[in-house]
Amino acid sequence: MIQRIVTELGPWAWWVLGIVLLILEVLLPGVFLVWIGIAAIVTGALSLLLWGEAFWVWQVQWLAFAVLSLVAAVLGRRIVSRNGSASDQPYLNQRGQSLVGRTATLEHPLAEGRGRIRLDDTMWSVQGPDLPIGTRVRVTASNGRDLTVEPA
Repeated sequence: MIQRIVTELGPWAWWVLGIVLLILEVLLPGVFLVWIGIAAIVTGALSLLLWGEAFWVWQVQWLAFAVLSLVAAVLGRRIVSRNGSASDQPYLNQRGQSLVGRTATLEHPLAEGRGRIRLDDTMWSVQGPDLPIGTRVRVTASNGRDLTVEPA
């Protein structure tokens, strides 16, 4: 089946596949199909140049496509990660990290290393040295769910 499609469409099969993958990237964005689509278009360009050659059978074309897809994905990842700029809100989805350095009053005593504080409108579980209720504490770290505190 693959051999028949490649034979009928010739080198244009790769161009069609590349364009379909680029359209799918637009419809289902994920910044991955674009690199495979580019690899298919490059394979199509190679097919236009090498179509009459005896070694350029469909198996070699698929191998070239696979290698080009891998190379394009690796290079694309580097390009995308290099262009990542620093956010103006680095703790946007890390609320606990944004609380480090804040002070609060213990709502529940720190007993056996566990207690609770209120920061803004949220009660937070805290860890730290045993302290009585009403003690001012400073948040020193966050492990995602719990905050670590020390006396302020």
